[in-house]
Amino acid sequence: MDLLLRGASLVDGSGAPARAADVAVEGDRIVAVGPPGELRPGPSTEVVHLDGLTLAPGFIDIHTHYDAQILWDGDLTPSSWHGVTSVVMGNCGFAVAPTRPEHRETVVRTFENVEGMSMAALDEGIDWCFETFPEYLAALDARAKRLNVGAFVGHSTLRLYALGGEERPATPAELETMRGLLREALELGAVGFSTSRQPNHQGAYGRPVPSRFAEVDEVYALTSVLGELGKGVVEVSIGPGLWLEQFSELSQRYGVPVTWTALVARADKPGAAMRTVERGGALPGEVYPQIACRPIVFQTTMADPTNLGEIDEWKEVLAVPRERRSDLYRDPAWRDRARPTTLAAWAHRWSKIDVEETVQHADLVGVPLDALAEQRGTTPFDLMLDLALADDLATRFRVVMDNDGEEEMGDLLADKRTLLGLSDAGAHASQLCDACYSTHLLGHWVRERKALSLEDAVWRLTGHPAHAFRIPERGLVREGYFADLVAFDPATVGTTPVERVYDQPGGADRLIVRSTGIARTWVNGVATRVDGTDVDGVAPGRLLRV
Repeated sequence: MDLLLRGASLVDGSGAPARAADVAVEGDRIVAVGPPGELRPGPSTEVVHLDGLTLAPGFIDIHTHYDAQILWDGDLTPSSWHGVTSVVMGNCGFAVAPTRPEHRETVVRTFENVEGMSMAALDEGIDWCFETFPEYLAALDARAKRLNVGAFVGHSTLRLYALGGEERPATPAELETMRGLLREALELGAVGFSTSRQPNHQGAYGRPVPSRFAEVDEVYALTSVLGELGKGVVEVSIGPGLWLEQFSELSQRYGVPVTWTALVARADKPGAAMRTVERGGALPGEVYPQIACRPIVFQTTMADPTNLGEIDEWKEVLAVPRERRSDLYRDPAWRDRARPTTLAAWAHRWSKIDVEETVQHADLVGVPLDALAEQRGTTPFDLMLDLALADDLATRFRVVMDNDGEEEMGDLLADKRTLLGLSDAGAHASQLCDACYSTHLLGHWVRERKALSLEDAVWRLTGHPAHAFRIPERGLVREGYFADLVAFDPATVGTTPVERVYDQPGGADRLIVRSTGIARTWVNGVATRVDGTDVDGVAPGRLLRV
């Protein structure tokens, strides 16, 4: 053996009770798991004592948007700071391949509008060394990376490649082209197929993303490719025509797992999420509603109002360049049209919006917008715009978007029919940071709230996503499995406060959260974190081919 881990409490990812055990690693694999003291090191074995720590499989983040970031940040921070050893990219139908050269700007602008990414960072950071999906996979395979990465084939990118951006149903010939491209990608190891019908997914130039122009039958026809090959998972961002009955039917008809986003617990609609779980759970098929374990809180500016994209009048805003958006905000006619729809759509949110970061309005930080508007005799809609305009659109508003029903969130986490995900790591970089969801789960929900056991929490982060996404030989501490491992202190594991840094290409900013209590991490048997500090210069990550 090359490595022997001793003294830890082993939580193996299966949901089984923690036990004292030693783990031996040779090369990139776990070669033995035995009672304490039973495994004997050789003369060249590195022995690591993990007394007082919990040893678990490396965490698997199934819902990220690192498709672009990995092209400039092989460390995939901040996920790699939080015990994550594998990530899945290309969710919600958005990817960077396949992309023809003439469509690169459209793809970049889609990421900007839908996923809140910096266009400057994308323009400077993406190395367009690929066009097809196989070429993208080859680029990922060759790239030095700290974590393992898997990729969905995104429906919107697939449609753009086949239809050239035309906003209409696909012809039979175009559908066959997409089916062929999807088949080729799956045969080379793509994780599966992702799509979106989400009404607030407004892409390049404020137009609906390409997948929203597809007929539902197109989603079925593309999913059938997974059924024919007997591999892959379908991920759907919900919208008209695709709901619980369709998810059940897709899974049953084609024999594939289906996961959908997002199931959220809203404080103003208590019990609604659990009723959805019950309704979906009564249907046949392997279907996983994805949940988050943190409130979904954005720091939103009026320069990038992506969260308002589901409202028609705000689609006009997203359709114009950033430098012209102030003109619309000052236009009384636009305000008169946008005011009633915005006030109604965000009626449940105004009391949960306040100024978070600002140059001009420091005295207003933390004051709920609806209360402030009432004091000033205006509406929260107008006040938000007026504050932004007075601050040259620099004001960042803290907006509690969803998942603020704390008690029901605990119920969702305790229900094993749900699948933990929704970190959105790599997306909305300047607006939120939920890449820390794994350490938040272990600190807040296990240690502080005691809403679920440590064993169940580790299963949610490891064995469960590995099974749902059919990721082979990962997610468990088991002989023969890859040595993706994390050792953490259950008494201190958690997150630090959010901070803003300017480390993206072109000096673009992003929010990051660091971890506490993550003592050691190994990816494919290579130490990437030791004594709570990342090991410099290591890149043991691999392309996940499933």
